[in-house]
Amino acid sequence: MSQSVPAEKKPQGLLPNLLFNIAIPVIILSKFSTEAYLGPVWGLVVALCFPIGYGLWELKQSGKVNFFSVVGLISVLLTGGMSLLQLDPKYIAIKEAAVPGIIGLLVWFSQHSKFHLIKAMLENAQLLNMEKLQAALAKTNNTEAFEQKMNVTNHLLAGSFFVSSLLNYLLAKWILVSPPGTTAYNEELGRMTALSYPVIALPSMVLMMAALWYLFSQIGKLTGEDVENFLK
Repeated sequence: MSQSVPAEKKPQGLLPNLLFNIAIPVIILSKFSTEAYLGPVWGLVVALCFPIGYGLWELKQSGKVNFFSVVGLISVLLTGGMSLLQLDPKYIAIKEAAVPGIIGLLVWFSQHSKFHLIKAMLENAQLLNMEKLQAALAKTNNTEAFEQKMNVTNHLLAGSFFVSSLLNYLLAKWILVSPPGTTAYNEELGRMTALSYPVIALPSMVLMMAALWYLFSQIGKLTGEDVENFLK
């Protein structure tokens, strides 16, 4: 009797991420945080429930812990905690810069450790047939050269997080000017959340894609074969 193989769980799409992490929180913070509806405190709490709840559900659905998902959850919890404690907005600006900045440092120094981030990303994402690629690189005596190209890609990826860190800080300093615990502050937090995608996420994604494009272009040069030959 044949044994059924459980279906692999697919990653969630872009639309649910935008809906639960940006759209719904922005609407609640901007439109329902007045005293006529939820009020500043409950408006903030309800708005934070959506990205936190979605993040936990996504972790449960994937069946494995994703580093960036965990960092995202921690960042949301820190923002909520600082806002509920009514800390000065400058601390949120520092936190907004610190999270991607720390990730950038971890990425930068990962090449000097056993956990090389770019190599781990390629293996975990199962984009490339790494055994076939390593054999082709060994054939052309370019294994060491490929390691150097991965280090360059690692630097480019770290740079994208440093750019995100700077943009996060500037956006938070520009928008968050009202005292926490007020309707105006919640509206500003909603505006910052809405602008975070076009102002921060998109440029960072472009830089990340450029880094991966660089690495893939080098694969063809170092092996003398089309990259498609190594794709899974």
